[in-house]
Amino acid sequence: MEQTLVILKPNAVQRELIGQLISKFERRGMKITAMKLTRIPLKTAEQHYEEHRGKEFYKDLISFITSGPSVIMILESMDAVDIVRSMVGATNPAEAVPGSIRGDYATSPGHNMIHASDSGEAAEREIELLFKPEEIQEYRLAVRPWL
Repeated sequence: MEQTLVILKPNAVQRELIGQLISKFERRGMKITAMKLTRIPLKTAEQHYEEHRGKEFYKDLISFITSGPSVIMILESMDAVDIVRSMVGATNPAEAVPGSIRGDYATSPGHNMIHASDSGEAAEREIELLFKPEEIQEYRLAVRPWL
């Protein structure tokens, strides 16, 4: 099994889409192993988006992700990173296919509703940054053999 990190950004929270977006992952068969509603601290946001430091959109990205509460969660399944990335859609909502989260709900690349780890290595780093080990739950989904 593979884990990946997902952040429902402040605009997803403000638009009251939390339940709809989480249900998409659950219906797909993803297991939620950790989840919290939190305002991401500035220092954490800077660490999370370190690879974008110096780019023209970096300040706006940090300002946006820290502007209000986000829902942060760890999802688990076979090929979790690739499955979630395909469900999320292209970073630019204008290029995201209908049916993807960004294709259905987002209109701006800067406020694109959701973050999903782009690799297994990124997922490990992001999970360690945003969750304490004791916040991550181990359990078995009864439906797992049917997925």
